[in-house]
Amino acid sequence: MLPFSSGFFGCAGSRLIVLLAAAVYSHAAPVKRIEEQQFGAMSDGAPVKQFTMRNAKGTVAKVISYGAILSELQAPDRHGAMTNVVLGATTLDEYLKGFNAAAVIGRVANRIARARFTLDGVEYKLAANNGPNHLHGGRVGFARVLWRAQALPVGERDAAVQFSYLSKDGEEGYPGNLNVKVTYTLTDDNELRIDYEAATDKATPVNLTNHAYFNLAGRGDVLDHELWLAAARYTPADDQLIPTGEIASVKGTPLDFTTPTRVGARIEQLKPKPGGYDHNFVIDNGGQSLVVAARLVEPKSGRVMEVRTTEPGVQLYTGNHLQHGALCLETQHYPDSVNQRTFPSTILRPGQTFRSTTVFVFSAK
Repeated sequence: MLPFSSGFFGCAGSRLIVLLAAAVYSHAAPVKRIEEQQFGAMSDGAPVKQFTMRNAKGTVAKVISYGAILSELQAPDRHGAMTNVVLGATTLDEYLKGFNAAAVIGRVANRIARARFTLDGVEYKLAANNGPNHLHGGRVGFARVLWRAQALPVGERDAAVQFSYLSKDGEEGYPGNLNVKVTYTLTDDNELRIDYEAATDKATPVNLTNHAYFNLAGRGDVLDHELWLAAARYTPADDQLIPTGEIASVKGTPLDFTTPTRVGARIEQLKPKPGGYDHNFVIDNGGQSLVVAARLVEPKSGRVMEVRTTEPGVQLYTGNHLQHGALCLETQHYPDSVNQRTFPSTILRPGQTFRSTTVFVFSAK
């Protein structure tokens, strides 16, 4: 497990220093909302850009053009002290070696059974990169490519960066040329908003998400984090985590987070397989508008993260290969939707525009 990027605003144990710093800051020049610098270069010499976004409250979000990755997110605790709450790397080399936490995942997030699907009478075969199945867009997907990137002119209270990528017809086995745009916006309300948009010239499945690993303490494991999910149902899956097609109630199972519950309270019931949580939850009233899907609380620091999304599902993954050092709340359509007729469709057709929004809202109590 790679360490969380370090960094604190003021002194972590001293509310006085933080308040004094804030007082001085209030009389200083206006916040420089966004800065751009080079993060490294690809093997062909193409530069990788890093953008640092700041808001008036001291929250910082860093994104890079490789994988459209969220590489760092500094959020305040109840005393105003900042720490990085996402798993990230400090060098491009670490990402190029395969570390793709907090990357944009596509063309289709999560699993597709047997690495194939049939669309309009044609069978498409994809890369089998998860046993016999297809996972997170394939061997390269969107997480291991260089995106075009630019800072966007926004209001005085926001900073935004837009990434764009052309996924060509046949890439990873998918049909159609897919033009994708992903915009990160940091607001003065401590919201990190991710807007996804895509258009195609041929019918194709699309299911985009961000694979950020969160730890609101910035260190240790997440078993004492308290989680609430607006999800009374989930999609049961087989041993390969492929949905059976059923939608079942969480009541009476270790998956019931309809009241705030410690992440580690029942996790032992899910071992040895899948080793913890790795389940898709059906969001109550999800898929129609921006709704609250989840709320995560770290009791010691007081940090709170609320997840809002337009997606119908959210995958809870508790970093089972990282000793539960962080967790993911991947907003998405359900796994294997392209092969499950009863699930919400992931098919995008020419003339249509795919749009999806997820917002991570940070506060402290």
